[in-house]
Amino acid sequence: MDSSLELQMLIQLFERAALLLITLFFMTRVPKFKETLQKEHHSPTELTLITLIFCAFALFGTYSGIQVEGSIVNIRTIAIMSGGILFGPWVGIVTGIVSGVHRYLIDIGGVTSIPCLITSILAGVVSGYIHLRVKKNSRWIYGIIAGMLCEMLTMILILLMADPFDLGLDIVSIIALPMILGQVSIGLIVLMIASVEGEKERIAAQQAQLALNIANKTLPYFRSINGNSLRTICTIIKEDIQADAVAITDTKDVLAYVGFGEEKYKIGQEIISDLTKDTIRSGKITIRNNIADHHTPQIHCLLVIPLEERGVVTGTLKIYYRKAYTITNTLQTMAIGLAQIISTLMEVSRVEQMKEEANKAELKALQTKINPHFLFNALNAIASTTRRNPEKARELIINLSGYMRYNLEVGEELIDIQLALQQVRDYIQIEKARFGNRLQVNYEIDDTHIKLPSLLIQPLVENAVVHGILKRKGPGVITIAVKDLGEKVRVSVRDTGEGIAQEVIDRLAKEEVSSKQIGLTNVHQRVKLTYGTGLIIRRLEPGTEVYFDITKVIA
Repeated sequence: MDSSLELQMLIQLFERAALLLITLFFMTRVPKFKETLQKEHHSPTELTLITLIFCAFALFGTYSGIQVEGSIVNIRTIAIMSGGILFGPWVGIVTGIVSGVHRYLIDIGGVTSIPCLITSILAGVVSGYIHLRVKKNSRWIYGIIAGMLCEMLTMILILLMADPFDLGLDIVSIIALPMILGQVSIGLIVLMIASVEGEKERIAAQQAQLALNIANKTLPYFRSINGNSLRTICTIIKEDIQADAVAITDTKDVLAYVGFGEEKYKIGQEIISDLTKDTIRSGKITIRNNIADHHTPQIHCLLVIPLEERGVVTGTLKIYYRKAYTITNTLQTMAIGLAQIISTLMEVSRVEQMKEEANKAELKALQTKINPHFLFNALNAIASTTRRNPEKARELIINLSGYMRYNLEVGEELIDIQLALQQVRDYIQIEKARFGNRLQVNYEIDDTHIKLPSLLIQPLVENAVVHGILKRKGPGVITIAVKDLGEKVRVSVRDTGEGIAQEVIDRLAKEEVSSKQIGLTNVHQRVKLTYGTGLIIRRLEPGTEVYFDITKVIA
């Protein structure tokens, strides 16, 4: 056998395989076909279309083959193996049967017709098996080996079935090497299609990164959801995905709309789009890639994605484009992921808002509990002083009115610590009127103007008076200190009284409310709600120290 003839046939075989490869390459540039290739699972319609394409390739391989003594040097097996390896048994087996029967029918009684029929069907079965059992990154090499083995089997069958044998031997000696080596093209085709799938993964990664970038940019605006923040969120989404308009709705009204046609929408306007209403009712994505009846005629593409919180549709994210067929499968997937992130952020934002409102309500309730407690003691002190010293009683009433005025003015707002200390001084004046020389108070106050909630210090002083000093015979000393420690300010109340019981400290740590320690318990809870860490209590000899720290950053 002339080696130059074998080389020539091999080159011609590669030329036909290259034509098949080029055709497939250009087909992968068609968006719809490219999306079909990139899918993990295909619908029956898609599989039928792919099967028809590879059947056409296999028939082309037969018709474009090189005639050699009654046989055809062709790329039919390459088309069968490639189709089955890439798209599964259905494509491989059907392509093998169709092209094998066709090969037999155009040359009934030919020396190679039956061997080609058998190996064509076998190639379809083997290619389907490779698709099911071999990992993606190894399929190309298995395809080459399987293709070569199929062609070897074809040569063996030709030798076994040829009559006379010499004719079969002549045919095999001419076509065997080109046909077997030509199966390298299977690997090239599989690798090329795999690169398209790899492109899908790269695009998916880029889209996921884009969704995360949008989430990071919009995150600060979810901390307080309102018309302005939602408008900013829509603006960010519009710019990053290059849409013509973006809107967010709840189940009834438009909450924000940014972009083309913006002048037609008002915040709070009732939803007029039937497509949006259908999406809210069904909870399913709505896509219109060439819409012709939109109320804004220039809009030709619309993507409506439901926003869900705990499985319940609470609104929609709407994306608009003026150019038709802009919403690709990739964009759709990215937008769905983005909508899921937005749904989560909105749910977290609502939970945080509810938590904040609950904290405010709890602080208000705690403060309400303290006010009557203090007022009752103050009025008793004034009443007892009125009989002995009316002038002093008048001063005490001024102290009480000053204290109550501060309390009413500040409400839930934070107040300067110096104002809080003035509240304490008013309270001390009233208590001194009650207990006289038994109560001595020292102030160790640094010049700081950090802010804190009202009625945090006074209850601690009251606790030191009632449960500390008054529990012992003789005078006692209370020291009220505000120390600037650099990054934080420490507020402490020390007394030389009886000393707090360890049981009370333990109960406070467990947040168990004691009816006898209501002021201390309430302050502990308020400090913990506000600053994250409650009161610190130390037993002294004699007495007790209670303190808490306020970081300057928080304040």
